[in-house]
Amino acid sequence: MKNVLYLSYDGMTDPLGQSQVLPYLIGLSKKGFQFTLISFEKPDRYAQEKNKIEALCIEHNILWKPLLYTKNPPVLSTILDIRKMRKTAFILHQEKCFQLVHCRSYISALVGLKMKREKGVRMLFDMRGFWADERVEGKIWNIQNPLFKSIYSYFKKKERTYFEESDAIVSLTEIGKNEILSWNLKQVSSEKIEVIPCCVDLKLFDPKRIDQDLLHKKKLEYHLNNQFIVGYVGSIGTWYQLREMLLAFKHIVQLKPNAVFLFVTKESPSIIQLEATQLGIAPDSIRVVSVQHQKVPCFISLFDCSIFFIRPSFSKKASSPTKQGEIMAMGIPLICNAGVGDTDEIVWRYKAGLVLKDTNESSLSTFSLDFPDFDREKTMHGAKEYFGLERGVESYFKIYDKFVG
Repeated sequence: MKNVLYLSYDGMTDPLGQSQVLPYLIGLSKKGFQFTLISFEKPDRYAQEKNKIEALCIEHNILWKPLLYTKNPPVLSTILDIRKMRKTAFILHQEKCFQLVHCRSYISALVGLKMKREKGVRMLFDMRGFWADERVEGKIWNIQNPLFKSIYSYFKKKERTYFEESDAIVSLTEIGKNEILSWNLKQVSSEKIEVIPCCVDLKLFDPKRIDQDLLHKKKLEYHLNNQFIVGYVGSIGTWYQLREMLLAFKHIVQLKPNAVFLFVTKESPSIIQLEATQLGIAPDSIRVVSVQHQKVPCFISLFDCSIFFIRPSFSKKASSPTKQGEIMAMGIPLICNAGVGDTDEIVWRYKAGLVLKDTNESSLSTFSLDFPDFDREKTMHGAKEYFGLERGVESYFKIYDKFVG
């Protein structure tokens, strides 16, 4: 039996778990791997989505062990969560004898490293970005506070250990991989690091599968007929520059007076509306909808173009926005900013839209909406070639096959 333990501090009932964990596990299960999945679920989402995720896991022979995520008190709650993860993982190992532990990000890797050292289980460190630096640059940890400074130092030391002691590393970007290699760490070679971006399920995100009658109904429901629809998909906050995206929309309204900004997000509409009002944007030109992951492709189909700006920083060298592959797969031109992982290079390579050199007010008020280089077929081909889920599953399979079985 090819037994793999998958550790995630993200929940499977979260949109991220449904788009960036379960599809890979389902694909790899079909290739003969027996997964045990430990994840941490937020109580409200768990109550809503539990039955759906449970059924999916049973269907694909994945043993799901959900644990409840705790947020308070800060720091202490995370330490207690880590202990719960460790205890659960070691109990399950007695029964399953795992050959590989797949650690999603830095918290999970604390448990994975202990299993490797004490039980000899092979370890895949799926880093998902320079996490400790993200916490500081995203202003979640203030390192002027001695507590957070010590936590940051602790994880930066652990980061080097993860890279050196793991059996394989996954980076979301080529730029992130090159950054790690520049550190000249022991036991870290180019061959040890596989680049696998955030992938997209092309069976779900397929323009040909969109029900045109449903599309027409959505246009009527949200008053989108005869409008130029600018779209945004996903969460807002920390890294996504809401104010700058709204300023860009304000410029778009000058070019397209019938423009509407459609947000497909689970964030509170009031946050978006308040920011828009402060910038003098008419409230009736903003739409905010919250939908399940399965329905996102339909809403992307409504877009005439899509926009996302991410604040560039050191940690963002290792970021791969999930939304990029989804938007490209649907053949929608996108407007983004330079300096975030491999994002701009991919847009240029596949003629997928427009890259602004920065998000200063001058850049946000002068760009053209002509998209002279946009090539829909090449963009959709790029989604398949670079972000396709099948490609991602094959890349993970190559790593698994080395260590399991």
